[in-house]
Amino acid sequence: MNLRWLPNAITISRMVLALPLLWLLMIDNYRFALWLALIAGMSDFLDGFLAKQYDWRSALGGVLDPLADKLLLSVCFFGLWWSLHLPGWIVALVFARDLVIVVGAFVWWRVIGTFKPAPSPLSKTNTVAQIGLVALILANLAWRPVPMTLLQAMLLAVAALTVISGLDYVIRYGLRAWRARESGQ
Repeated sequence: MNLRWLPNAITISRMVLALPLLWLLMIDNYRFALWLALIAGMSDFLDGFLAKQYDWRSALGGVLDPLADKLLLSVCFFGLWWSLHLPGWIVALVFARDLVIVVGAFVWWRVIGTFKPAPSPLSKTNTVAQIGLVALILANLAWRPVPMTLLQAMLLAVAALTVISGLDYVIRYGLRAWRARESGQ
């Protein structure tokens, strides 16, 4: 039996978890929200492991996996803002960065053509920091109090990384677009 579909099925199931996760956050059920977020995180590891270990990578998986990650993080940021556990400015900053990237990709596609997006190490660090912030807040709400200084430091780190990684995308892809236009592509 061919199981090449399994990583994508796991990724899609992770996307399906976004709605119950949002609901749990909005009704202040942080303990179950934390467990659901942990299950989603483990599924992210599992689908990536299977895709790489057995060479079950696919173009669809390359699109779905980061989309699932972004969907879950967006749901967490929105839900934690809704329940007054994240300030609106950080949620706006995170969403604005993502919007700039999506608009930039659309403009690139319309003006230059197709391209293969590649997250930078800085962008990956930003994602890890965002996940860490969400995990700390959920742990604080569901399990044990986390020192306020740690939460504030993580919040500021996420803010800084969000701005820096957003600027990095704009500069890197702006330069690539300029070079592509100059070379006549």
